[in-house]
Amino acid sequence: MKKIMCVLLSALMITSLSACTVQIHEEEATKGFSPAIDASASGQICIAGGYDNFEALEAEFDRFNEYYPNVELMYTKIDDYNNMIGTVLNGNDAPDIYVNYSWMYGRDQYKDSIDHAEDLADPKLGLDLECIRSNIILNTDDNTLPMVPVFSNTYGMLVNNSLFEKEGLSVPTTYKELVDVCEKFRNKGYENPMMGFSREETTSLFTITIYPFFCETVTGDTEAVDKLNRLDPSAGEYLRPSLEKMVQFMNDGCVDLNECDKIENNYDAVILRFFEGDVPMMTCSGDTVSGTKKRESRSDAFIANPFDYAFVPIPVSDEGAYFLDMPNLQFSVNRNSKSKDIANEFMRFLITPGELNEMTKNKGLVSPTKDLSFNSMYAAFGDIPQSRIVSPEVIGLTDDAVFQLRQAVYAVGKGEMTVDEAVRGYGSF
Repeated sequence: MKKIMCVLLSALMITSLSACTVQIHEEEATKGFSPAIDASASGQICIAGGYDNFEALEAEFDRFNEYYPNVELMYTKIDDYNNMIGTVLNGNDAPDIYVNYSWMYGRDQYKDSIDHAEDLADPKLGLDLECIRSNIILNTDDNTLPMVPVFSNTYGMLVNNSLFEKEGLSVPTTYKELVDVCEKFRNKGYENPMMGFSREETTSLFTITIYPFFCETVTGDTEAVDKLNRLDPSAGEYLRPSLEKMVQFMNDGCVDLNECDKIENNYDAVILRFFEGDVPMMTCSGDTVSGTKKRESRSDAFIANPFDYAFVPIPVSDEGAYFLDMPNLQFSVNRNSKSKDIANEFMRFLITPGELNEMTKNKGLVSPTKDLSFNSMYAAFGDIPQSRIVSPEVIGLTDDAVFQLRQAVYAVGKGEMTVDEAVRGYGSF
């Protein structure tokens, strides 16, 4: 009897220990923010940016006030933000937290924006930087971190899932499949199976389609990146594979430029044209995607015939699509802030998987966290293997080099230059 009781007690203890272990793991998995200062703390945090409104951030304010009800948080829009943020930081009403961008780093005209930033990599601050994808975190010469991503961005295409399902077709995952599905849609009466903005160079369908492919061609090639960044004319040769791919893309009849030229801008007009419901695929950036939800109610066509849609990578390679992973909007803490302690506490609250995912979902942008599966709009990017993720932050490409690519691929895509002419023109655009 004693032996039986001993066995039963042992089994019960093992079960209890297992249950405790499961509970601990569940708590760790859902672990988020834990207050570090007195809940009665009071003060004001001013966050400055360039958005007209920032409803997603205001929702974070409300949740932060559940922990610190005596802290007042406010958002201020600064006109001509990129040019004015340095002046504002040097003024009497400088913000405690402000929007920053990776491309400002290393540029003399934005030196104040970097110099005023606190080092957010300081372990004393306790920010959960591990929850953010490492390839979108700014690499600095001194290993400090003046800014941390709160939104990320990528290029891809909106797909009308309802049309694909109706016609019995699958969303393409390779370049051959892309060309084939465009032909099948045309044979079924869809005049424009793939569209995008083509009036201007900025985020044109040419850049959105080819930039991920270009990044892959120079990944790991330090000599190429160095020449590209120095705008060395000989670096034009590194563009050749991408420009030739663009020629192939246009020759394969994936898009009708005459129809694309009718789209007036790369945001509002792109979205509303897609909502007409007859375009299976529309190239755009994550920034554009962020405006889709609000514009559903502005499209009579979408209201009359709503459909399911998502954002997916463009498969420009025969091996598959690339995930171009880029930071979007980033936050810095003003090192001279009079409310730095409470500002850092807000940052520690915000830089957690739960809060970042919630804010990006509300804003409609790509989350900077490692888990993209929570948002069905961007879930396809989370399925891309690590080997096919490319990031300008990791590669080290400067904005000047990317500008040269955009100009070259636009001229070739529009038929205004040959590949050879664009290659020779590198550094002069």
